[in-house]
Amino acid sequence: MSSIAFDATSRERTVTAPDQRTWRISAISLMSVRVIQGFIYWGGGSRRFIYAPDKLDPHAAHWMANKFQTAMPGALLGMNHVISFMLHHFYLLYGGVILFSAAELIVGFMLMAGLFTRAAALASMSFSVLLMLMFGWQGATCIDEWTMAACNLAMGATLMLGGSGAWSLDNVLLRNKPQRADSGWFQWVSGSRTLPLSDAGFRNLALAVLSFVVVFNVGTYSYYRGSVVTPFHSGPISPTAHHLTLANATILADGSVCFHVALDAGTPEAPVHVVLAALLDANKMPVAQWNAEALSKMPKTAFNNDYAYNKFGAGPFGLRAAMGAASTITLPALQVHPGAIESARTLQLTDVDGRVFSTPVQNMLGTAR
Repeated sequence: MSSIAFDATSRERTVTAPDQRTWRISAISLMSVRVIQGFIYWGGGSRRFIYAPDKLDPHAAHWMANKFQTAMPGALLGMNHVISFMLHHFYLLYGGVILFSAAELIVGFMLMAGLFTRAAALASMSFSVLLMLMFGWQGATCIDEWTMAACNLAMGATLMLGGSGAWSLDNVLLRNKPQRADSGWFQWVSGSRTLPLSDAGFRNLALAVLSFVVVFNVGTYSYYRGSVVTPFHSGPISPTAHHLTLANATILADGSVCFHVALDAGTPEAPVHVVLAALLDANKMPVAQWNAEALSKMPKTAFNNDYAYNKFGAGPFGLRAAMGAASTITLPALQVHPGAIESARTLQLTDVDGRVFSTPVQNMLGTAR
């Protein structure tokens, strides 16, 4: 005998006892997914508020702004501009960090407890998307941040469709007020009952969610590393090899050299060390050089950093900068014949690994004379 019944008027599927048993088995099966998905986000929020509060301290080395700045060069869909704007507006940045951390804490608790499970799962999906757009490109051996967020997106999608069902506060709310079973908003935001959709409607929603998850996850993976329809690559922004972009290099009237530099690729786990700066003539021969010792003695006034967090500065082995740093730097004038300086055409920086970065130089020394 069939366990599926249909209303004669609406022709929509109604749930019978065997179907309720299947629903409950599915709900119990999702318990591990729900609790661990919740714990992941609870852990993120609780670390900042309880166990590692220095992450929320603007004066601490582990202040979250530093992490955001490391993500900025490779962020997708304009998120780099959003991060840059926030880094320039402290109160917006601080409020955003507190709000996001609190949201992680609350959503994590809601998922673990099974409270308004579908709404919490949808919020967790938005967190995963945001994290993939910001941090997904990072990871020295693999795309670590992407892997975690991609799994969390799929887990959140599953919980949004499946709900909490068993052993949840949603069930307690329903038991205390049974009339909530007929409330549309309660059925959509909680997880104690199936969604108020026909079989066809639920299938179409599930396929739409699946399409989004697959396209977004596979699409971002392909962009970051290939290996889908193209060969494997290290990504448009390398997560391992540091890269410096130089611009606006100018030899000033007093013989000093001013230029803008940004560390826009590489690992956030280690700073870049610039051990040599040089001016080259048209034949690529050096006409002036600042070695590691000279660079390491430059004063703080020589650095006009774009951001207040990760910065360029003098280090023990030359110039030093953390990932995402950008600055306008002024190299001191050297005791070099003016004619040699006037022949300079290129500014070149060399890091400790031997990588070379250069940009054309504008010479104002001759015009001043």
